[in-house]
Amino acid sequence: MMKFFYSLALILSCIVAQAQVNSKVQAKLDQQAKEIENKVIEWRRHLHQYPELSNREVKTAAYVAEHLKALGIEIQTGVAHTGVVGLLKTGKPGPVIALRADMDALPVTERNNLPFASKEKTTFNGQETGVMHACGHDSHVAILMGVAEILSKNKKDLKGTIKFIFQPAEEGPPAGEEGGADLMVKEGVLENPKVDVIFGMHIQSIRKLGQIAYKPAGMMAASDWFTIKVYGKQSHGSAPWLGIDPVVVSAQIINGIQTIISRQTELTKEPAVISVGTIHAGIRQNIIPEYAEMTGTIRTFDETMQNDIHEKLKRTVVNIAESAGARAEIEITRMTPVTYNDPIVTEKMVASLNKAAGEQNVARIPAVTGAEDFAYYQKKVPGFFFFVGACPPEIPVEKAASHHTPDFMMDDRGMLTGLKAMINVTVDYMYMK
Repeated sequence: MMKFFYSLALILSCIVAQAQVNSKVQAKLDQQAKEIENKVIEWRRHLHQYPELSNREVKTAAYVAEHLKALGIEIQTGVAHTGVVGLLKTGKPGPVIALRADMDALPVTERNNLPFASKEKTTFNGQETGVMHACGHDSHVAILMGVAEILSKNKKDLKGTIKFIFQPAEEGPPAGEEGGADLMVKEGVLENPKVDVIFGMHIQSIRKLGQIAYKPAGMMAASDWFTIKVYGKQSHGSAPWLGIDPVVVSAQIINGIQTIISRQTELTKEPAVISVGTIHAGIRQNIIPEYAEMTGTIRTFDETMQNDIHEKLKRTVVNIAESAGARAEIEITRMTPVTYNDPIVTEKMVASLNKAAGEQNVARIPAVTGAEDFAYYQKKVPGFFFFVGACPPEIPVEKAASHHTPDFMMDDRGMLTGLKAMINVTVDYMYMK
């Protein structure tokens, strides 16, 4: 019996000692995060000035690779076109932890009057447009660069291996190309060494500065894209009865597919959305065209519901067109799975978020119908994804410009919260294991 109590006391003393070491390490890392905050802001502002579209993040990748190389981190470039992967080996046994940041910008012309506003221009889908980090990916890259700098500097206090994943094309690759997290996984980013867990975060301009939000299980929706082609019969605009108007049929289809959600889907189980984003038809005001095309997106959280909506969408589109004497084709592409936070990992990591932002600033939120290709990593290994607020305090959250808009604006101070949170989840997880 005495031997049992002696062994128990020894185990408890080891646990206490480990907790004390972890606490000391985290206090040091927390202080270092504050010390490099201005550097992280500089990196973000540089990246904001020189945004690059999906699968074209050449300069961004070079900027990241140069930084990691200077830290003595082993790097691999050209992953999934322009991705950069850094490997920090502590030399001590422990888990392999992956941390991910997305690098791509959007075809959006910036309207903000900032000294570091983007002036970049490009042609996208045949149209002249600006290029802008209108979703905060520049801040994600800068934060992960900061995490890499701090963890590499403190390698002796860590264990296991940290894999830094700088991913291209989260917004979706150009037409005809593969890309994003899906391609990163296909090219083995979670192997050699095999990743045990992955963490990621997203800055939000529509969340209060310094707040962190999370949800266990399904946090963000699966995203599908669809294209609908409507074939009618061309006629003069003054004599529509001589033709079959694909524009009117398209309008009927748009109205019809909304009833799939409002009348045919049990929304008490999970939310679902169908939205039409584009419609194109005709070349002249007095010609009823022969053809119209629409594109849109579907958002779901349940695979059975997703499949059911797909079937109903196909049936609705084809039958409405036929009822008007037209013909319609629909193609549905599954883009991104549900972003699913592993419940066990999530529960363990909430304390890490509390340390980064203060318990009063950490909130469990409802599901979000936005999509995130971080989900592809989570299909292979347990993962945890969370939001970090960066709404400028002088702007009411309800009036803040949303993501993917020309007026998107974030407060750079939100990055310190993100930096501390990413460090905390990494160190806490490695010590838990």
